Amino acid sequence: MAEPPIVSVMLIVPDAYAAVAWYKSALGATEMWNLGGVAGLDIGGAPFFVHEVNPENPAESAPGDVTSVRVELFTENPEEFIARAVAAGATAGSTVVSHQMPWGTHRQGGFTDPFGHKWSVGDRSPLGGL
Repeated sequence: MAEPPIVSVMLIVPDAYAAVAWYKSALGATEMWNLGGVAGLDIGGAPFFVHEVNPENPAESAPGDVTSVRVELFTENPEEFIARAVAAGATAGSTVVSHQMPWGTHRQGGFTDPFGHKWSVGDRSPLGGL
């Protein structure tokens, strides 16, 4: 039987060392592996990767002023998670508000990390779990 596809997030950052340190201290990420300019991190069982900008490859450049991708993270207390990120240098985004969704009331807000990546933080995932 064929293995199902796996989707992962790779965040391109100008300084992988600084990004790894920030994601660990600000968001509580754990380091799975680190190759220098590329590292595997995990937040509560959700893996993601950081990759340092590669000037020789246009597919490996950091986001500019506008990015069409956001990272979705779900936790029991989105207000606390966002406050921790902002206290560590993230820029506050939308405040946490309640939305009525097919899976129930969902509270969500967000922030932009110091590397230009937008994060939405909610309390209930449409994927199950929380």
